[in-house]
Parts: sequence; structure tokens; C-alpha cells
Amino acid sequence: MAEDLYQTLGVDRQADKDALQKAYRKLARKYHPDMNPNDDRAQEKFKRVQEAYDVLSDPEKREAYNRYGADFEKIRSGGFQPEAAGASFEGLDLEQIFGRGGGGGFQNGFNDFFEQLVGGGRGAGPRGGGRRQRPQRPVAGENIRHELRIPLRKALTGGQHEFYLLGEAGQQKIAVNIPAGVEPGAKMRLRGKGYPSTTGGPAGDLILVIQVDEHPLIKRSGKNVELKLPVTLAEAALGAKVEVPTPKGKLQLTIPAGSSGGRRLRLKGQGVDDGKGPAGDMIVELRISLPAEIDDEAKGWIEKFDQRHPLAPRSELHW
Repeated sequence: MAEDLYQTLGVDRQADKDALQKAYRKLARKYHPDMNPNDDRAQEKFKRVQEAYDVLSDPEKREAYNRYGADFEKIRSGGFQPEAAGASFEGLDLEQIFGRGGGGGFQNGFNDFFEQLVGGGRGAGPRGGGRRQRPQRPVAGENIRHELRIPLRKALTGGQHEFYLLGEAGQQKIAVNIPAGVEPGAKMRLRGKGYPSTTGGPAGDLILVIQVDEHPLIKRSGKNVELKLPVTLAEAALGAKVEVPTPKGKLQLTIPAGSSGGRRLRLKGQGVDDGKGPAGDMIVELRISLPAEIDDEAKGWIEKFDQRHPLAPRSELHW
């Protein structure tokens, strides 16, 4: 008994175009010869899935298959037997159908007659002004949408980034050039990296949606880069030179003596440089770090320091 094409794809008979396409893609990836190089059964299954989709995705072929079932393939191959399909031509005047000598409304007799039944032809042959069904035009494969996460520094400076994408042939390594200053949510298109066409057309495209990983101390603000820089009490009080990471590399930053927590220092031109106008700046905000536990002796020093240098830090804290 011939395999039911709907069962081959695992869909019901009311499945619409989208359901057919979804089922086909899933099975095609599962049984693709590249994924099963030494499995003859898988390769045969892939062939049956392809044949089932070719029939059911074509409205005319699907209508004929729904009508004739398994005998549809016999009709397509030219081996149709009327009795196999439960058809009967008893009582019909074949001369009225085909004309005397086969020169009536169907130029090629039974062949044209059954082509019309299954949607292979339209009306009469060439002398009747009819037209044959045109072959299906190649259509490009569908696009793949993929969310690509990149480090913050890569988003700021750009450069080549490599990642792996699971496709019909397994894991595929892809390299892409990230433009400097790319924004989260930006889209990049890689031509020909999508799903292959099922009709002989070009492959679809790979659409990358860029997402940028967060950093605990660094963030982007337009073309500027903001850094929350931890410093010790001594560095803030006495001043110091400390090394800070910028998108372009490490630089020495001078911390003026007597700097309070929250003071902002600017490194000119060390922000985002996307090639569109001047580069942004790096804004460094000082954050004084203190130990979680302070012994009694250290507490005494701090109290003496506070007494010698009295401050009123909240004097302006009012409405």
C-alpha cells in the first residue's frame, strides 16, 4: 500500500501552507543526507518527504491527490488503470469524448484527458487554443533570524566576530565584521546564509539581530563611554595615577588630591569612534572603596582626620 503523503509529513488533511512548510523543514533537516551520510533509510525518508511536499504544496496536484489518493502517482507516471481508481467508462461514447480517430477535443487521447483531470493541462491541445501548466519558477529560500550577543568592547570598537550556527549540515562556523559603535538591536544581513531553496533558487539570507552584553562598571551613553572607577581612600585623598581601560587600550589617569566620591573626570576622544564625526569621550566617575571591617586603631585615625578637617557635606541638601 502506498504511503499517505499527509502521514509522510505528519500533518492532517486540512493543513494549510504554513503548516506544510513547517513540517517539511523539520523533517528535511532531520533526514537530510548530510546529517545521515551512511543511513540509506534516512536518505529514502528524505526523498519521500521531498516528494510529499512537492505534491501537497502545489494546489492543483494536492487537489488531484485528494481525489485519487495513491493512484495519483500512477496517473502522473502514465500508468493509470481506470479499474484501479474505481473509474468506469461503461456507457460512454469515446468518440464523443475524443472525436473520431482521436482528432476531437483532446489531441493526444487519454493522455490529454487525464492531464486535464489532474491539473496538468487546461482544456484542449494546441489546436484548441489551450495552455500547458508552466514549470514552477525558482524561489529563494527563506531567511534565518538569529540573535547574536557580543561583548561590550566589541560593540564599541568593532572587528571580526566568530560564532556557530546550527544548520541542516550541523554546526557551521560563521565570521562577521562588526562595525564600530554598533547599537543594540541593530540588524545585519549575510547574503546566502539562510535556508536553501526547495525550487532551485538561491539560498535565503541570515539576519543577525545584535545584542550587547552588559558590563558591571562600564556602559555606553551615546558616543560617550561611562566608567565607574573604584579608588581607595588614600588615592582619593592624596591623589594618584591609576591605569584605566578604554575602548582603544589602557591609559594612565591622574586623580587629583582631595577628590570626593562621585567626582567625574574626562578622557577626551576615548569613547566611541564610529567614523561618523568626532569620537566620543570616556567619563570616569570615582567611587571610593572602603574595607568591610575597620579596626579600632584605624577608626581612631579617621576620627582625628575628621576633627582636623571638618566638613558640612549636606549643607545644601534642602528644597
